[in-house]
Amino acid sequence: MNNPSKPLHLFEGYGVELEYMIVHADTLQVAPLADKLIYDEAGAYVSDVEFGDIAWSNELVLHVVELKTQGPVKSLAGLYLRFQEHVRKINRMLAKYNACLLPSGAHPLMNPFTETRLWPHEHNAVYEAYNRVFDCRGHGWANLQSTHLNLPFSGDEEFEKLHAAIRLVLPLIPALSASSPILDGNISGYQDTRLEVYRHNQDKIPRVAGKIIPEAVFSRQAYEQQILQPIYNDMAPYDPEGILQDEFLNSRGAIARFSRNAIEIRLLDIQECPLADIAVLQLVVAVIQALAAERWVSIDELKQWDENRLATVLLGVIKDGQETVLTDKEFVRCFGFSDNAHTTAGTLWNHLAAQLPDLNGQPEVAQALDTILTRGNLSKRILEAVGTNPSEAAIRQVYRQLAVCLSEGKMFIPEKVC
Repeated sequence: MNNPSKPLHLFEGYGVELEYMIVHADTLQVAPLADKLIYDEAGAYVSDVEFGDIAWSNELVLHVVELKTQGPVKSLAGLYLRFQEHVRKINRMLAKYNACLLPSGAHPLMNPFTETRLWPHEHNAVYEAYNRVFDCRGHGWANLQSTHLNLPFSGDEEFEKLHAAIRLVLPLIPALSASSPILDGNISGYQDTRLEVYRHNQDKIPRVAGKIIPEAVFSRQAYEQQILQPIYNDMAPYDPEGILQDEFLNSRGAIARFSRNAIEIRLLDIQECPLADIAVLQLVVAVIQALAAERWVSIDELKQWDENRLATVLLGVIKDGQETVLTDKEFVRCFGFSDNAHTTAGTLWNHLAAQLPDLNGQPEVAQALDTILTRGNLSKRILEAVGTNPSEAAIRQVYRQLAVCLSEGKMFIPEKVC
């Protein structure tokens, strides 16, 4: 997203990627149609289709399509409208296959061991290499749709500030963005089931994903020596051709992309519509910006946080979302919150939203964020709708409502169906 010859400085640009599953409109069964969708638009089985400021891309599997900014945008404000236009365009194109896009971080009924089909066209060598090493059937590869946020930096000093700030925010993000509470037709017990399976999908080579929270390194040289090179070394026996020896192999929740002078945050589940995604991103960016500017504590203090300690917070939030009790008071203090009582992740996010710049001029975004903060993240709202022991029919009904929310660009407000 960032031209190495003229890198952007902190918060001068944003790169956003939204991944959606393609499903049959009637049954919601996954539909491996991404290549047909791209062919219908481009006339060839290519990996990217560009539309000026927005592009479509293939992903690992044929039932997922990614919408992304084509290069960095100067502001997130109003960006949801452009993504929504493309959601509608894709749904119109998929209609001839009786298919549509489905939001949320994981399909609640998919059997990835029988329904997974890898992208077989342009640039598929990387996918085949991953499949040889890890076997990409399974929820941790074939059934996880996310939102990625790329933030730029210029030089080690800016990287230090940005990486230190992002590391502290990562454990809290699923409290806002979790949207995957059901897997294999059952309530999983995790609000962010996508992240729970993601953090285990490369257990064969544990260093690839690490603790999900990146290690406390704050220069390019240290990052390459302490994170990237050890990953490459561990992968080498399984990847003799070196196909995977690249920055993208690093699977932490935020990864440094020095080739584009950006840090890519990968922890966010996709939401019910682009409006919700952009609302979450704007709050996350505001908190990262405040931390990088040392609003509450110094960068030196942020740099002291060990990835294991931060991962402990993250694991709690993956499971319980906004209801997670934050027992590490030093962590809470880093965000300017000193309440010694029963502090939850939701309490902290509401505190941050009240402290940080408001969204004047963006009433739709402000209202979407209010829904997430007051009604709960999408996982909580899905669970409210399906009930405690949902039937397959009830699950399908709720996820059909989610597909409509995506098509119409509306927030999901739950109504129990059983």
